Amino acid sequence: MLSIAAPHLLLVLLAVNLMPTTPLEKEQVPGGAAGTGLGKSRKRVIPVPHTKAPELDPIAEAYGYCNTPNRTEQAWEGHSPADYTLLSVQVMIRHGDRYPLYSIPKTKRPTIDCTLSPNRKPSHPQLSAFISHMANGDRGHWESTLGSVPRLPNHSACEMGELTQTGVVQHLRNGQLLLQAYKRHSLLPSGWSPRQLWVETTGKSRTLQSGLAFLFGFLPDFDWPKVTVRHQWSTLFCGAACDCPARNRYLEEEQRRQYRLRVGDAQLESTYAEMARALGLPNRQLRAANPIDSLLCHLCHGLPFPCLQTAPGGGGAKACLTMEQFSVIRRQQLDDEADKRQVGLYRKYAVLAMHPYLNRTAARMERAARAKPGTAAAEVALALAAAHDVTVAPLLSALGLEEARFPRFAARVVFELWRSPPAAGGKPPAKGKGKGTPGGEAFVRLLYDGEDVTFHTAFCRGHKRHGARPLCPLKNFLSYVRRDMLALLNASSYQEACYKRPG
Repeated sequence: MLSIAAPHLLLVLLAVNLMPTTPLEKEQVPGGAAGTGLGKSRKRVIPVPHTKAPELDPIAEAYGYCNTPNRTEQAWEGHSPADYTLLSVQVMIRHGDRYPLYSIPKTKRPTIDCTLSPNRKPSHPQLSAFISHMANGDRGHWESTLGSVPRLPNHSACEMGELTQTGVVQHLRNGQLLLQAYKRHSLLPSGWSPRQLWVETTGKSRTLQSGLAFLFGFLPDFDWPKVTVRHQWSTLFCGAACDCPARNRYLEEEQRRQYRLRVGDAQLESTYAEMARALGLPNRQLRAANPIDSLLCHLCHGLPFPCLQTAPGGGGAKACLTMEQFSVIRRQQLDDEADKRQVGLYRKYAVLAMHPYLNRTAARMERAARAKPGTAAAEVALALAAAHDVTVAPLLSALGLEEARFPRFAARVVFELWRSPPAAGGKPPAKGKGKGTPGGEAFVRLLYDGEDVTFHTAFCRGHKRHGARPLCPLKNFLSYVRRDMLALLNASSYQEACYKRPG
């Protein structure tokens, strides 16, 4: 098993956009997020291909990352050809808006109230009911130490990394959105059994609370005794398969690539030096404070950027960080994302990082597809994983979604499993064979922030989507997870890929 001792970052003092060296590392500050996924004018989570990539606006990207819940969102979950049956849904979410993980020395921390109030914006029609329902949480089942983690953010002055009211509202909206999408499919009928719901989260309060908000939005006033919340010790959700030396080697190489790109960026170096001088700090100390994390919080909450109350040398003047400086750091992060895709080290890391989670996802889908009619209550219908950006980002990469925007606050990845009617699925399996799916063929859809990205994935990019069955066969996904994704590492199994000697 991989050690879960205190994490250590490679080159931590120079961190701007780090990933974990172990699954328990602090989540990275985002490397770019495009659009808001809102309404008809929303930007797509997978950019439309161009002969030359357009210049990205770092400030617009940052606002998209905030994912402020102020507009109606259109989503494509729950859409399928007529007469198809929804068998199961598996969702991975990134936690919602949070207070920064770092503070900038000599500046005032952003003033944000992390208690919940239906009378404070942003709010949600279900917020009061959610607050009341969480008071009964001791009736639920909590794995490991999760029972001692607060179920609601509760500090009038937010603590570092704490979920904000915005974050709670984001996931109440997410859950409500999927409730509307799946209502006509009776994904979890009124008499659902505890075996049909699977909820797992890391031990951070922001992920647990985000998962509970999502669940309440999807199942208002759910029956607590029927809910078990399971603990994932690793941010990679790798369960009992976390030990993988090769994964850590790829990550260390990727971090070295990040470092080389940053120190080679003259504009970034000059900007950090300028910021450090303004605050009277050594350059290295400013970098260690990871200022982009705090600046993003100011931007997302409409707060002015922080200032030093008295400039070095006296005179009473204020020295403030600026939007121009913020834009330079964001621009470098976007450049880093583009370089990351070209070099390919991160993709190899991502395949090893997310194979255990994808393997469990595939197995759960296969069981649901093979279940006989009338036995659905024995299979998981909704699986929810409440995770971090360092979980969702490698998941997208492992699935081949290299062009997907970096996970915004409250991002969601949704796996849907569908069964076609017998006429569309061909002949049922021969009697006694016990293979195939009862009543028709099984298909999978993948959605990212409400967009159907199935045919952008590595497992279904070449599938003919405009045929009689315009969905992706489940067998494509199963083959990809169990064989094809490991071929990228010239291995036939996860164990071989993890323990293969370099070179």
